[in-house]
Amino acid sequence: MKARSLPLFSAVISVIVLLGLGAALSSQPAPPPSLTMLTKDGRRSMTIALVGDQEFVALDDLASTFGLAVQESLGAITVSYKGRTIVLTPDQSLASVSGRLISLPAPLSRNGRRWLVPVEFISRALGPIYDARLELRKPSHLLLIGDVRVPRIMVRYDALSASSARLTVDATPAANSTVTQDNQRLTIKFDVDALDLPNPPLAPQGAQSLVQDVRALDQTSLSVDLGPRFAGFRSATQPVDTTMRLTIDVLSAQPTETTPSTPAAPQPPSPPELPPAFGMPVSPIRTIAIDAGHGGDDEGARGAQGTKEKDLTLAVARRAKGIIEARLGIRVLLTRDDDRNVPLDERTAIANNNKADLFLSLHVNASLRKSATGASIFYAAFDRGSPPAEAPGGVERLPTFGGGLRDIELVPWDLAQTRHVDQSTAFANVLREQLGNRVPLAPRAVDSAALRVLESANMPAVLIELGYLTNGDQEKLLAGDGFQTNFVQALYDAVVRFRDALAAGGTQ
Repeated sequence: MKARSLPLFSAVISVIVLLGLGAALSSQPAPPPSLTMLTKDGRRSMTIALVGDQEFVALDDLASTFGLAVQESLGAITVSYKGRTIVLTPDQSLASVSGRLISLPAPLSRNGRRWLVPVEFISRALGPIYDARLELRKPSHLLLIGDVRVPRIMVRYDALSASSARLTVDATPAANSTVTQDNQRLTIKFDVDALDLPNPPLAPQGAQSLVQDVRALDQTSLSVDLGPRFAGFRSATQPVDTTMRLTIDVLSAQPTETTPSTPAAPQPPSPPELPPAFGMPVSPIRTIAIDAGHGGDDEGARGAQGTKEKDLTLAVARRAKGIIEARLGIRVLLTRDDDRNVPLDERTAIANNNKADLFLSLHVNASLRKSATGASIFYAAFDRGSPPAEAPGGVERLPTFGGGLRDIELVPWDLAQTRHVDQSTAFANVLREQLGNRVPLAPRAVDSAALRVLESANMPAVLIELGYLTNGDQEKLLAGDGFQTNFVQALYDAVVRFRDALAAGGTQ
């Protein structure tokens, strides 16, 4: 090698070494999170250890924090608190809590001289014998001790039009809040001890958005950074089951007139005006329940690129809620508004108990045939040896508070849908027409099926499969903004046309 090439060679080698070192450092796993314990007196942290894919805490850390006595004898570990005991064995994922067996996700694990227990030990084993409330929120790595008010906060942003947007902040359990403005910033102050927030509360929305960012200001407050087009806001709160919903409508400044020497920039064509419902004397659809399928540990279908059914259904449900409420003034209930599992019967019960006039259950399909594609709509099918109109029921005469009697018609829970099958079929066909060329449809786009989530719905109800995550091309399509916008617009149009048909006495 010539002498003059040595410096260049050395520089290349140095760059390769640095790149390799950087890649090695970036590939190192992130340090395990800590468990934050919240009490009325403050907060402290406890180290979490990862054993396989499970999170553990040291038993001696729990002992010093909660005043526990730990003894090891005859191959068993006994944890005592004020005369109450927990017995664990190293090879069993069961524990005896005051003589009652409970399950843990994993057995004890030893790390040197320390015994480790799954973090769920705190809520499942220690909670029943401790003299203060222990609430473990594993996804947030929070442990609430005693009577502390720490609501889960969910934030979402919906652009309603070119000049308005909506920020929805849900606090569960319900907590009151106040909103104040300081120039281009809003502050939301909650009347609580602390907040259970996702990180970040809201993904940055971009420089042109009316709301650019939402972040934690302190333990009990959120800061909302507003965009340069912000001109004003109005806020309102509404209780929704165990949640207090804060809705902030953000408005932009009206564009100023341009001088003749400065021609105005061309504006994109505005979307067509959609018919409002406020002019109607009485709307036959006042409440819609939208069910975002799956959630929590139940991920549903999963695409090759990692797209999860539970995330897609929730994203589409939230979009649909924002558009329908803003444009039609119809109340929209979500059976879940966060990443949690809701039992099937509870999903329908939410719709029934809130007297919903329409029930929509959103799902995403999967198939062993990777070529399978397209959205499909299902209404309930009943195979019970008798037509739906003959579904068993009865009338019971009950006393009223003011005296006298009234007849109450009784309908079996799993047959409530039978009286609405015709209207459910009609809405399914209306929705197919509106989806039309907007989104890909399956060859048989409307069909009936024996679906438990529909059987108990006491209103017109359909289940919608948005498409197939097992189809690579469709997975990309479903996750995209264009598909979701087109689907929600079709759903909106279907609701309008179905509402108008009901008002006119059709779809009977």
